[in-house]
Amino acid sequence: MKGVNRQILEQVIAATTEPLLVVGIDQPDWPVVLVNPAFETITDADVLKKPFADVIEELAGRELALEVSETVRSQQETSLPIESNNREYLLVLRPLKMADEETARFYAAYWRSGTGAGTAEGAEMHHALLKAKRRIRDLSRDDPVTGLLNGRAFADVFEHDWAVAAREKGKLSLVTFTLDDYSAYLEVFGRHAADSCLRRVGRAIQRCLRRASDVAARLDGQRFIVLSHASDEDGVRKFAGQISTAVRELGLHHPRSNSSKFVTVSYEVLVADVSEEKRNAREFLAALLTFVAE
Repeated sequence: MKGVNRQILEQVIAATTEPLLVVGIDQPDWPVVLVNPAFETITDADVLKKPFADVIEELAGRELALEVSETVRSQQETSLPIESNNREYLLVLRPLKMADEETARFYAAYWRSGTGAGTAEGAEMHHALLKAKRRIRDLSRDDPVTGLLNGRAFADVFEHDWAVAAREKGKLSLVTFTLDDYSAYLEVFGRHAADSCLRRVGRAIQRCLRRASDVAARLDGQRFIVLSHASDEDGVRKFAGQISTAVRELGLHHPRSNSSKFVTVSYEVLVADVSEEKRNAREFLAALLTFVAE
């Protein structure tokens, strides 16, 4: 079949009764590049060119925005229950790519009324299947102690965002956090308490993330890392300081700390000009983590 004219496609999309967005995920912050008139039934806000994660956060809250961001980053197709204007929808996320492309450059997001599963029993089975699929995904990508991304999943996210930044001649910011005197904390309180400490620190970091497109991960032991598309180094340092303060304010007693009577973190900030970097994403990340470990 011959390629369909763009104007014809736009007319078809405009006539679609389900609210629909198309998002460009090969650009920083994943801007909305197309929106149909039916989307006005969800919100009267102008969402064109706005970051996709921000749109979802405004419509359905931060938790769902984080889950949507993770789905897009992992290039998966999924459906999520969502409520807007006192109506229940199924938010369907679907990657769009050409036959010769390995990864998608666009995502379609559309709001289906109800569950789309036909019967109540079918709807329940449908949601159970989606939940099981997401659980399998999470088990392979999440750190079991903190619930943040694990090191391998973070490397995949970083490689994807690095490629986007390289095309757009953009910058990426990385902040690494290390728990101070963690081995001494482990000796005093034991593994169970140490895991609880890591979990609470991870949650404090997660709460401080400014946008759903920010990513936090636990690398290994007492090390964490945050990825952001922010390019202002002073702003990133202020952001890192806010996380450090949030961890200290947890008030986790640390009798053998050399810096405080509470658990604290040290941090390093790096803003990388990706277009000027000769190393690839994996080489750059490996060099950074080796430097931080020394």
